[in-house]
Amino acid sequence: MDKKTGGIIATIVAVLLCGCPGLCLCLFGAITATGNMPLTSDFPYTSDFGNPYSEMAPSYLGFVLLCLAMIFIAIPIVVGVLTLRNNPKKVASFNEPLPPAS
Repeated sequence: MDKKTGGIIATIVAVLLCGCPGLCLCLFGAITATGNMPLTSDFPYTSDFGNPYSEMAPSYLGFVLLCLAMIFIAIPIVVGVLTLRNNPKKVASFNEPLPPAS
C-alpha cells in the first residue's frame, strides 16, 4: 500500500469517526444554544396534563457543544491536508562546485 492510499483511508476513517459525530454535535449544540433543548423528559410516562414545569438546558451548554463540534469537524480536515499533501521536492545542495564560466 502506498502513501496516497494510506492517506485516503486515514481521511475516510477520520471523517467517519470524527466528522459525522461533529456534525451531529453541531446540530444539538445549535438547538441547545437557542434554548430549545428540554433537559427533562417524561416521554414514557406522559399524563393528560403534561409537565408544565419542564426545564430547558442552559445555553452555555450549547456553546460548549458547538466549540467541541468545531474541533471534531476540524480533525478530518487536518488529517486530510497532512496525509494527502504533496511532499516538497528536495532543493539542490549549495556545496557543489560551480560550473566554469564561459
